[in-house]
Amino acid sequence: MTITLEQAREAKSQALTMSRQAAWPATGVGIGQALGGLAVKVNLSSKPRKRLPEIINGVPVVYEITGKIRKRGL
Repeated sequence: MTITLEQAREAKSQALTMSRQAAWPATGVGIGQALGGLAVKVNLSSKPRKRLPEIINGVPVVYEITGKIRKRGL
């Protein structure tokens, strides 16, 4: 099944809502590539305490632990 950009955008919106409601340690949510198609990409500041969804409305979700976001010194 090919995932459309509209489907990915809707899943991204739902991921943002879910991350706020469930207090995921998310530092960013976007759209990226996975398994040759579109996916929701969620950056996390730390390992989550509970299992997060692998698919939202048929769109795969990819997680990456990136650490906390900090301002760079110039």
